[in-house]
Amino acid sequence: MTKPPHLPIPGSRWRGLTLQLFAWVILPIILLLFIATFGSFALHQQEMKVMVGVLDERAVRTAASALSEQLNSRASAIYGLSLRTSDDHPAKHVLATSSALNADFDAGLAVFSSEGKLLAKSNWTTTSIHPVLEEALEQANAEPSFSSLYINPRTDERIIFITATTSPDAPIVVGAFTPSNLASNTLKEAFGAEEQATISLVDQNGQVVFISQAGVEKTPPTYLDAALRGESGSTYIQSDDGEHVIAYAPVAPLGWMLILEEPWAAVANRTLTTTLITPLTLAPVLLLALVALWFGARQIVQPLQNLETRARELAWGDFNTIQESVGGIEEITHLQNTLIYLTEKVKASQKGLRSYIGAITTGQEDERRRLARELHDETIQDLIALNQRVQLAQMNVEEGRAVEQLDEIQRMTTQTIDDLRRLTRALRPLYLDDLGLVAALDMLTHEAQDTAAISVNFQRLGPEHRLPPDVELAFYRMAQEALNNIQRHAQATQATLKIEFAPEQITLTISDNGRGFEPPESPAEFAPGGHFGLLGLYERAELIGARLKIHAAPEEGARVVVILPLRER
Repeated sequence: MTKPPHLPIPGSRWRGLTLQLFAWVILPIILLLFIATFGSFALHQQEMKVMVGVLDERAVRTAASALSEQLNSRASAIYGLSLRTSDDHPAKHVLATSSALNADFDAGLAVFSSEGKLLAKSNWTTTSIHPVLEEALEQANAEPSFSSLYINPRTDERIIFITATTSPDAPIVVGAFTPSNLASNTLKEAFGAEEQATISLVDQNGQVVFISQAGVEKTPPTYLDAALRGESGSTYIQSDDGEHVIAYAPVAPLGWMLILEEPWAAVANRTLTTTLITPLTLAPVLLLALVALWFGARQIVQPLQNLETRARELAWGDFNTIQESVGGIEEITHLQNTLIYLTEKVKASQKGLRSYIGAITTGQEDERRRLARELHDETIQDLIALNQRVQLAQMNVEEGRAVEQLDEIQRMTTQTIDDLRRLTRALRPLYLDDLGLVAALDMLTHEAQDTAAISVNFQRLGPEHRLPPDVELAFYRMAQEALNNIQRHAQATQATLKIEFAPEQITLTISDNGRGFEPPESPAEFAPGGHFGLLGLYERAELIGARLKIHAAPEEGARVVVILPLRER
C-alpha cells in the first residue's frame, strides 16, 4: 500500500538541508561580499570626493598666494622704477636699463608726466590714453595701485596696469601685463598639466579674465561673493560629465578669485578601482562555500532526500524501493544497509502477523456468519411466527383494552424484526454470497442513506465479475468502514461509492464533500493520530494485497481509493 504520489516540484532536490545551507551560509556570504564591495565603494567615493576637494582647495590657495606674490613683486618693481625717475634719471635710460622686466610686463613699460604725457616707453602696446589708463594715471600715488581690467577693442587682449609715483609732480611709471602672462607660468608650476581641470581667474565684477581651456565659457559662480570677501573653500556641482569639484581662493592685491574645476572621479579613479578589487578577496571564500554546498548537496543532502522518500514508501508497504542504492557518503550507505536489514525483519514479522490477523479475521467472520444465520433462521423466524399469532389474536378480539395492547405488541415485534435484520446484515451481508459484491455495495449505500442525513450515490463502471469470497468481503468491509467514518466525522452532505472493474485491476473509491483532514505521512501515524478507521482500511487492504491511497485536505473533503491488481493474484 502506498501513499498517493506527490507531483514533482521543480527544484525539489534543493530543499531541506540544501536550502538551509544556501540560506544560512552561501547567501549571507554573497550579501556580505556585495555589501562590502558597494559599501566600501560608496564610503571610499565619499571620502575621496572630500579629499579631492580639500587637496584642490589647498592647491588653489597656494596658487593664489603665488599669484599674490607675483603681483606684489611686479608692484615693487614699478615702485622701484618710479624712485629712479624721481632722481632725475632720464625716463628712456631708466626703461632701457630695465629690460629684465619685459618678461613680467609683456604689454610694456611706460613713463608718463604728471599731466599724462607719454615721456618714454618700452615694448608698449597701448596706442592711446583710454579711460582705464586715464583712471590709473589719476589714481597713481606712492603706493603702487592696480587698474581695472582693460580689454583692447582691436585685439580683444586683456591688460592690467600698475602705476606708481613718488609725488604728485613726479613722473608716473606704468607697467602693463596680461593676466595670461601672469597666470601661465605660476599656475603651470602649481597645478602641472591637468588635462581635465579648468583653471580660471575672475575679477571683482565677475568677469573671466583668464581661463586655461580655450572655448570654455564661464558664468559668475554663486560662490563668487565668498571669494571676493577673502574666503576660500570648495564645493561640488553636477555637470554633464558627472560631478565636479570646485575650489576657489581670493587673489589679494587685485580682489580677484582663482577657481579650479575638475571632475573629481578622474582624480580618484585608479584608487576607487583598487578599492573595488579589495573586497573581491572574499571571492575564494565564496567559491569554497559553493564547492562545499555542491558536495553537501550531491553527496549528503540528495542521498538523504532519496533515502527519506524510500523510507516513506517503505512505511506504506513498498519493500522493493529501499533495495536500490541512493549513493552518497559511506555513512549514508551504512544507514541504507541498516534499513534494508530492518526491512527484511519487518517483512518476516508482517508475514507471520498477516497470517495471524488473517486467521483472526476469518474466525471473526465465520462467527459473524454463524450468528447472522442463527438470528435469521431462528430468532427472526420465531418473531415472525409470534407476530402472526398476534395478528390472529387481534382478529378474535373485537374491542377494548386488549386490542390496544395487541397492537402495541405487534408494533414492538415488527420493530424488533427490523432491528434484527439490520444487525444480521451488519454482522454478515447474507446477500453478498448469493448476489455478489455489486449488489451488496448497492444495498449498503441504500442503508447508509436511510440511516444518515446525507445523500449517498453508488456507481459501477465496467463489467462485473465475481471475486474470491475473502476479497469481496474485504471490499465490502472497507466500503462499510469508510461510510461509517463519513457519517461520524466528515460532516458531509453528499458521498459517493464507486467500484470500477478493469482487466488489470479493481478500484474502489469512497469520497465525500465534508470538512476533510490532513492525511498522515505514514501508516505508523494512524493510531497515534486517532485515525483508527484508516488503520482498519489499511490493514484490510494489506490482507488482500491491495494498495490504499488517501487524498484529503482540510475543508476540501476526502477520497479513499483501494486498488487491487488482478494480474498479481
